[in-house]
Amino acid sequence: MNMQRLTPVLTVDAIEPVLEFWVDRLGFKKTTEVPHEDRIGFVVLERDSVQIMYQTAASIAEDIPPLAKGPQRGTFLYLVVDDLDAVATALRSVKPVIPRRKTFYGADELIVREPGGNVVTFAQFASGS
Repeated sequence: MNMQRLTPVLTVDAIEPVLEFWVDRLGFKKTTEVPHEDRIGFVVLERDSVQIMYQTAASIAEDIPPLAKGPQRGTFLYLVVDDLDAVATALRSVKPVIPRRKTFYGADELIVREPGGNVVTFAQFASGS
């Protein structure tokens, strides 16, 4: 299996305040924005070969309820791989946070906690994504 990209997912109370820092000051572009209630719940910011994601705690609680019950500490890591089945086999004794899922944005995802308590999402996209 090849690890293709690692993207941090930072948990915040509100996304709007971070946009000035990344978009206005540093020239990042919003490539994905997902609303949650009357605000932004999730955003992907990109510039050159750098990608960073933000998700609100409220959005996480709705999207992946078991994560709302645990400690919200550390960074969520989003790791794109070319063979999610190989990752699932390697992690077969690790209990997933939620069952493996297919997302509306085209990812097949396996979400686990690593031993330090941080959340790691392994994702595989169909060829060409």
